[in-house]
Amino acid sequence: MPVPQTILTRKTKAALFLVLTIDDGGEDTARGLLSDLPTLARAVSSRAPEAALSAIASVGSQAWDRLFDGPRPGSLRPFVTYEGEVHTAPTTPGDILLHIKADQLDLCFEVGRLAMDALGDAVTVVDEVHGFRYFDLRDLIGFVDGTENPVGQAAIDAITVGDEDPDFAGGSYVAIQRYVTDLEAWNGLTVEDQEAAIGRTKTDNVEMSDDVKPTNSHIALNVVEDDDGEEIDVVRDNMPYGDVSVAGERGTFYIAYSAGPDVTEEMLRKMFIGDPPGNYDRLLDFTTAVTGAQFFTPTIDFLEDLPPAPAERSASDEPAATDETPEPTVARSSDRSLGIGSLR
Repeated sequence: MPVPQTILTRKTKAALFLVLTIDDGGEDTARGLLSDLPTLARAVSSRAPEAALSAIASVGSQAWDRLFDGPRPGSLRPFVTYEGEVHTAPTTPGDILLHIKADQLDLCFEVGRLAMDALGDAVTVVDEVHGFRYFDLRDLIGFVDGTENPVGQAAIDAITVGDEDPDFAGGSYVAIQRYVTDLEAWNGLTVEDQEAAIGRTKTDNVEMSDDVKPTNSHIALNVVEDDDGEEIDVVRDNMPYGDVSVAGERGTFYIAYSAGPDVTEEMLRKMFIGDPPGNYDRLLDFTTAVTGAQFFTPTIDFLEDLPPAPAERSASDEPAATDETPEPTVARSSDRSLGIGSLR
């Protein structure tokens, strides 16, 4: 199997998330950065190898065919908008995602700086988030984040495309959302009400039993099972972020890697639409999704030997305007599709 990018690491102390769109004519420059990113990361990592630096590049659905000729990942599609009765998971632009993490923020900054210098005016920055570890891996709302992440071989299996898509075996899918948290409203709850919203105790991080856990708790709505009743895992690498000023934003940058997008889509459906519809995630009353995008994370082999760029088409080869069908953004309501959570 081709060598995957280094997604699975121990939890680092810092992360930089860059969501970019490729400007018209910027495709070749973007290809160059994707190809060079592993080398850039190795160069910076050599200055502090103990800091566990990793730089992961992923490509969105609408950018894929602008960058590469030939086949595309079988399940790569745009992020789905979920419009519930009360809350919405929006879709926002994203052609390239750079997820840079390390124990030192300066290393993340350096890789990000080198990447953006290389890209120049070929891209537009949609979102830039500097994440940090918060105490003992807690979210800003005070609960431990990522407790149910799989480990070892289970984690590898959860995020790795296999023989079902041999052209892209070893790759992963990744979904992101940035949440803005109303800490004043959240902190106005009693600890008992907070625990009921999450489905886990706050201090000692113990999950409530199923007969006690509310059906609209965050954890209850983040369980996705296959046809045999086995839970399907994703690997979350969320990070808190934020400004300390009252006028600033703070919250969680949610990022989940998986072997296919179905599981995160189903989590989102349950969170925002509800399961059953209307029984939405109680945590959403205090934290608002402001972004949403989905990407494919190819292997190192793919990045270091990119497929050819799409051949330029002459004007006579262009389809008539009436024949062009843009890739839609689908708004899902109560149908059976797949969603996201931040504290499972």
